[in-house]
Amino acid sequence: MKGLHFNIHTKIIAGYLFILICLVLSLLIVMNRMSAMQQEVDFVSQHDIEVHNLANQIQKNVLDMETGMRGYVISGNEEYLEPYNTASRNWLDNFNKLHSLLASNGAQQRNLEEIKPLIQNWVTNSAENVVNQKKINNQAALDQHFNNNKGKKMTDELRAHFDSFLENQKSLTSKRVEQLNQDNNNLKITLYGLIIMVTLITIATAVFLSNSIVKTIKQVVRTIRSVTDSRETEVDLSTRIEVSTHDETQELAEAMNELLSNLEKQNWVQKGVAEISTMYQGMNDLTELTHAFISKLTPMLDAVYGVVYLRKNQGSEVRYVKEAGYALVSEEEEAESFRLGEGLIGQAAMDKRIFLIDNLPGEHFKVASGLGESSPRNLLVAPIMVDGRVEAVVEFAAFQPFMAQHLTLLDLLQDKFGSAITNVAGRMEVERLLGESQVLTEELQAQSEELQAQSEELQMQQEQLRITNEYLEEQKQYAEQRAFDLKKAKDELEEYSRKLQLSSQYKTDFLANMSHELRTPLNSILILSQMLMENDDEMDNSEVKDSSRVIYTAGSDLLRLIDDILDLSKIEAGKIEILTDEVNVTEIPQMMKNMFNPVAAKKNLTFEVHTAANVPAVITTDGQRLQQIWKNLLSNAFKFTEQGCVTVNIEHACREKLEELLPGLNEDEIVLAISVSDTGIGIAKEKQEIIFNAFQQVDGTTNRQFGGTGLGLSICREFTRLLGGAITVESEPEKGSTFTLYIPGRLEAAEYALQLEQLALNEAAVSVSEIEELPTVNKEPETVEEMEAEASDDDQLFKGKKVLLAEDDRRNVFALVTALEKKGVKVQVAENGKSAIEFLQKQADFDLVFMDIMMPVMGGYEAMKVIRQDLGMERLPIIALTAKAMKGERDKCMEAGASDYIMKPLNINQLFSLMRVWLTQQVNEE
Repeated sequence: MKGLHFNIHTKIIAGYLFILICLVLSLLIVMNRMSAMQQEVDFVSQHDIEVHNLANQIQKNVLDMETGMRGYVISGNEEYLEPYNTASRNWLDNFNKLHSLLASNGAQQRNLEEIKPLIQNWVTNSAENVVNQKKINNQAALDQHFNNNKGKKMTDELRAHFDSFLENQKSLTSKRVEQLNQDNNNLKITLYGLIIMVTLITIATAVFLSNSIVKTIKQVVRTIRSVTDSRETEVDLSTRIEVSTHDETQELAEAMNELLSNLEKQNWVQKGVAEISTMYQGMNDLTELTHAFISKLTPMLDAVYGVVYLRKNQGSEVRYVKEAGYALVSEEEEAESFRLGEGLIGQAAMDKRIFLIDNLPGEHFKVASGLGESSPRNLLVAPIMVDGRVEAVVEFAAFQPFMAQHLTLLDLLQDKFGSAITNVAGRMEVERLLGESQVLTEELQAQSEELQAQSEELQMQQEQLRITNEYLEEQKQYAEQRAFDLKKAKDELEEYSRKLQLSSQYKTDFLANMSHELRTPLNSILILSQMLMENDDEMDNSEVKDSSRVIYTAGSDLLRLIDDILDLSKIEAGKIEILTDEVNVTEIPQMMKNMFNPVAAKKNLTFEVHTAANVPAVITTDGQRLQQIWKNLLSNAFKFTEQGCVTVNIEHACREKLEELLPGLNEDEIVLAISVSDTGIGIAKEKQEIIFNAFQQVDGTTNRQFGGTGLGLSICREFTRLLGGAITVESEPEKGSTFTLYIPGRLEAAEYALQLEQLALNEAAVSVSEIEELPTVNKEPETVEEMEAEASDDDQLFKGKKVLLAEDDRRNVFALVTALEKKGVKVQVAENGKSAIEFLQKQADFDLVFMDIMMPVMGGYEAMKVIRQDLGMERLPIIALTAKAMKGERDKCMEAGASDYIMKPLNINQLFSLMRVWLTQQVNEE
């Protein structure tokens, strides 16, 4: 084994292979034992269990035969023979299977064979005999059989044999299980022994391999530590590592020895560079510098001769002159200086490279000592360069050849020594120039003082000039910015003035239109009311009714005009309410015809409504606002059409048109298009946009010819925008116009839609604008019976009721008192809220109170609060009368204490309806 040399890789593989072989052998032994145990376990789990199952099955077959036989004997029902017959067929098969399984156990097989004749004897002599006797209904034979207990003795003997057989089989199974447990314990012991043995072998192998590997590595480490710890301040790089192994550790040691050699050389070079570099400090003379350099470096290079030649400029010629030497023999004039390219010195300066010459002839030159002279055999000539220029050339001679570290040291010293030469030469030149400059400084000092005074004066003037320029520049920029701002403000004022003038013109035209629109119905109201007032029974009832109808119609027109102005103001203030609900589209055509057929007939116009087949039956939007839009469009169409026709088309909107008008709409959204076409006066293209602006029509003549305020289309456009749709117009003068309304099929409800809807429903019963009707619409008259029944009910409900009316307007007082007294109501009038409170304090038996809101002395709000809080009349019905058609007016009245409210101008039927509700509620409470 000593002649074999294993490397670390081979040692590790051999150790792992040895351990692996041990593990494989151990696993084979364990697997062999486990296989044997598995066979034994399989025998117990299959053979013994099967034996037990078959024995139990045979016993069960016998029990089934006995049970079926007894059930048949007792009941006589042959269904009980079914388990008997099945068991009699199967027990022999089970017996044969069990007998074959016990082939390896002769004793148990013999025990089993003793059971077979007992079963056959019982079946033949007992069971079949009893069944046959029962079939022939021989009750005497059956009684004799059971009295002798012959069958019972057979079954008892059979059970005894079965118990003995099963007991023996259980005993055998227990012995096998005990043997399995013993084998299992032996296997555990074997396994533990193998684990311990393999572990010991593994540990021994690991210790052997680690010792063989680590021993040599520790030797290398000890050697490295001895090298690094040899001195406190320096590292001993001369020490070498020695190993006796022939593996990778030997290669590591050799590499380490080579590294130490290289480090020793580099350390020598670095020390030499550091020693010579520190020597330059404090030197200001070139001769001293060169002498110190050559004296220090020559012994380091193991040379016996050295000389330094410095660059000198002699006119236009460059020469290298000897400046210092080491161990010089004689002063020869021809060796004092060299030109470029002259000798090895000049050639080294010209080529800028090192010359290394070996085996010099003996007569080249000699080095003398006290004992004699010797001839150096090796010569080294090297240039000293700074920034690519040769500042000096050094020459060395030695008896021994120059080493690589010598050349490295010289190469590293080139830049440092050259820089030192230039620095010292520069300092010497500076000292020379400094002496000359001191003389010149004294001469210039006087002139400098004079120039300084002049410079200070000029600086002051320059600073003043700079400040003046900066101020002028700021003034210029400010003036330019001011001029720009003034021009911009002027342009804005001119534009605002133009818009103000245009708006003033629009407002003037609107006021003129309003004056006309208001004066026309007021004129008829004043004339007819004066005629009624001056009537001396000259007018018959028909004339009075016609005058009253005209007055009512004129008042309705005034109310409608006021509602339009209020709608526009609500839209501009952003307070309009949108209530979403389902709108039946199929009812719209009939509603249009009912409203405008009389108008068309009156003007001899054709009126048609066409509905496309694919139009949805129901859409979700604000039905009231939608109706107001198409009513305004149809009213305009009939107003501006003198002959021809008015046509309405209801259909699905074109998708391309929707992408232009409603770009943010979903693609699957259904949009309804309602177009109103007429053959009227038409609208010029440049006027089609302004007709949607408030207070504007096409021109002044339009209003004078056709009337109107110019609010309808503006309200239509704003309502359309609130409903999420758009409205367009196509028209040509004298050919007619087509207004198309685009309404989405689903309008999302607002945040408080439910509250607003409920508020609108509550106000519907008391708001005049909500029940506004066109005068041309004819309603079905009530039957005489219905009118008489309603009058009879009112007479019974209203007659004798006491009502307190708080109203300061005598005209309203007269109208209300007249209407209420006709119903048999007793009315007490109070001029203001304070008077109403006094009446209630004197007598509290009023059934109802009508409270006006705007009154002198004390208004309706304050009076209702006093009635509710101070007088404690919580259950007294109070109906507020208000002319304020503003948002939130109802809530304000309810908070003050009103039970309900109604808006002016009052509709008398609506007033009676409210009274009927509250008086009925009072009667029910009583």
